[in-house]
Amino acid sequence: MTTIKLAVLLSGSGRTLQNFIDLAAQKKLDAEITAVISSKEGAYGIERAKKHGIPAYIVPRKNYKSDDEFSLAVSQILHKHKPDLIVLAGLIHFYKIPPEYSLRAMNIHPALLPAFGGKGYYGEKVHQAVIKYGVKFSGCTVHFVDNVYDHGPIIIQRVVPVLDDDTPETLADRVFKEECIAYPEAINLYARGKIKVVNNRVLTQK
Repeated sequence: MTTIKLAVLLSGSGRTLQNFIDLAAQKKLDAEITAVISSKEGAYGIERAKKHGIPAYIVPRKNYKSDDEFSLAVSQILHKHKPDLIVLAGLIHFYKIPPEYSLRAMNIHPALLPAFGGKGYYGEKVHQAVIKYGVKFSGCTVHFVDNVYDHGPIIIQRVVPVLDDDTPETLADRVFKEECIAYPEAINLYARGKIKVVNNRVLTQK
């Protein structure tokens, strides 16, 4: 088993980070988390990292005038840890991926891209939009990150039904259960060299 070095970028509670930590402890994730960076002060994800002895950093987006300045500050930390893969796990601020991390950064979005994605579509806002539109299915999408919101080659999608009595909270719970499966699966495929991108299409080997 090849274990890759993972850097996790977040802004909130760190539920996805905790899922990674738990799976790594169970030897079900082919990765070691070597750095966690939050774009917001007070994010509980930082406390989760510290509890498990993972180097944790806060880079408040509000302290920077532009996305470029913020991204540079984040990248300077990443360069010290030299991760094999960057994973965005509830990062609500725009991070500009450096060229050297092209196809080495992933994000998960709580809808079936390209639907219900783009600037302003994050967290509960996504599920509100899904229910308001009246679609019958939603889900989650793991994709490589480029420098466009919720864009980049799609690696894995998992689908859930949208029920007639769903609220944003109930739909979010159902989608998150699938996120906890899809994201680790994508990381493991990457760690095992099972992902190939051809003409913007991700080809995976089992």
